[in-house]
Amino acid sequence: MRQIVLDTETTGLEWRKGNRVVEIGCVELIERRPTGRTWQQYIHPEREFEPGAQEVTGLTLDFLADKPKFAAIADEFLAFIDGAELVIHNAAFDLGFLDHELSLLGDGYGRIRDRASVLDSLEMARQRFPGQRNSLDALCKRLGVDNSHRQVHGALLDAQLLADAYLAMTAGQTELGLAGPDSGQEQATIVRRPPAASDAPRPRVLVDMSDTAAHEARLATIRKRAGHSVWDVVDAVAEHETA
Repeated sequence: MRQIVLDTETTGLEWRKGNRVVEIGCVELIERRPTGRTWQQYIHPEREFEPGAQEVTGLTLDFLADKPKFAAIADEFLAFIDGAELVIHNAAFDLGFLDHELSLLGDGYGRIRDRASVLDSLEMARQRFPGQRNSLDALCKRLGVDNSHRQVHGALLDAQLLADAYLAMTAGQTELGLAGPDSGQEQATIVRRPPAASDAPRPRVLVDMSDTAAHEARLATIRKRAGHSVWDVVDAVAEHETA
């Protein structure tokens, strides 16, 4: 499955008041693994920022003066997300702005959901962590995702952080982390307990101390980022079976 983790930055909070998109950032995942492909574009909004919006994004009209307008980048953007599942935190906000931008180009462009399915990671977080704060910053803190370098909101940076948080939040499905195979970062693979092939006695396996230490270090990484590891469940089941 191809997923695109997506974020936008805007001139204000309401597209209905004429606010526009000033940045789009996308991170590609294939089968929940980062491919290294990203798509990012600053956009000239053709209007002023609302009070406070510049402080949030760190962007200015002077910086955006030579950037393309949305019409110039729409086809490239749509080609990047076409057919994917979009992972968006508070999807209604970003989709509202993007659909508004497409509507300004004419009926032929349709809506984002005409081209991609959408998974709202905020709704997912609310189901998993009910009654808690589930902003991106709160999720990063809860799931052990380092966002200390995030001084202002940026679409690509936020998409990268959300990708890491999303993978950690759904870690029981496959694996943790946004690291690619050549990134040098640790990846933690969830190992599932296979069913017994028969009732025959199993051979005793002696594990070297260095292997045990490496195994415990890997579990510590998983617990730090996800709060637990599948091995914790396996050990609990084993203890129950032998009790």
